[in-house]
Amino acid sequence: MPIGIIANIICVVLGGILGSLVGHKLSDSFKNGLNTVFGVCAMSIGISSIILMANMPAVIFSLIAGTSLGLAAHLGDKINKAGEWMSRLVERFMHVEQGDQDVDRKNLLVTTIVLFCCSGTGIYGCIVSGMTGDHSILLAKSILDFPTALIFACTLGIVVSVIALPQLVIFLLLFFFARLIYPLCSPEMINDFKACCGIILLATGFRIARIKDFPIADMIPSMIIVLPVSYLWAAYILPLVS
Repeated sequence: MPIGIIANIICVVLGGILGSLVGHKLSDSFKNGLNTVFGVCAMSIGISSIILMANMPAVIFSLIAGTSLGLAAHLGDKINKAGEWMSRLVERFMHVEQGDQDVDRKNLLVTTIVLFCCSGTGIYGCIVSGMTGDHSILLAKSILDFPTALIFACTLGIVVSVIALPQLVIFLLLFFFARLIYPLCSPEMINDFKACCGIILLATGFRIARIKDFPIADMIPSMIIVLPVSYLWAAYILPLVS
């Protein structure tokens, strides 16, 4: 049962509702301070996963090759365009006229959709949850997403809660896909996958804390290729160099 996904969706909905009601009472210094803490928490989650690494060369190669593929395919730009398309659907669902929103508000809506629906933490958490039944990543993300949704709702209003609908669809697809591929993976492959995603989460934390703007979306292909690369390294390359 996707307990972590359900908890995450509930937190986004509740955070959006609460933020639309009391968000105007929060100061900018309070919001900025929380964002810094969010970044440190994301880094902590990432570090706890990196230490599980089984085959370092395979993980490093996957990160470099996967990020190169993402950059070459302009994956980050495509995800942002998908966020823009989803934002138009959300606006239409909420009966918001396009002319009623300024450019900054529309950009913030796109950012919010991408953050909740396509973040490295969410993708990683759903896949780990589907593979192993470990919901801890998604539960930690849920704790972070509640105040995040609240802060975004200060500007966007109740529309933040509606974003939970496409988020639910995407997360469930990832969850059930992960359950299908899990029987094909060895424990070492799973640990290398977690370590690869942990590095991406570490980069996500730097970005949230506004320390360094890593191309997180372009790093997503690394999550896909790390499993076969880990297998090939352990089965064929490692015996040759050991």
